[in-house]
Amino acid sequence: MDNRGQGIPGRFFFVHRLTMIYKFKSKATGDLIMTQPVAERVLSLIGKPATAQGIIDVDQLPAAMSALESAVAAEAPASTGPADDGPKGDRVSLRQRVWPMVEMMKRALAEKQPITWGA
Repeated sequence: MDNRGQGIPGRFFFVHRLTMIYKFKSKATGDLIMTQPVAERVLSLIGKPATAQGIIDVDQLPAAMSALESAVAAEAPASTGPADDGPKGDRVSLRQRVWPMVEMMKRALAEKQPITWGA
């Protein structure tokens, strides 16, 4: 089918942005995998640089959990009534994104194990 004259270019170019994967590990839990945008947001919330490799030491875990929980509380909507249903209902909340990390941190802290990551 010829698209000329219909305002549609004859050729389409698709640009694929490569997204890095971050793998968080601890001897206390299974691995946790996050895409780059999510991992970078989580790391920035806990005050860690989004480097290819890093560590959250055991003594840093309580503050990191607190920072994530505070960010979730700050994002929480004032109301969760029926008026809030709609297009935003399909959006993944910060709470949903950080919950696995908070759980990993709780287990790592209980077993006194650090969390490391690599890309």
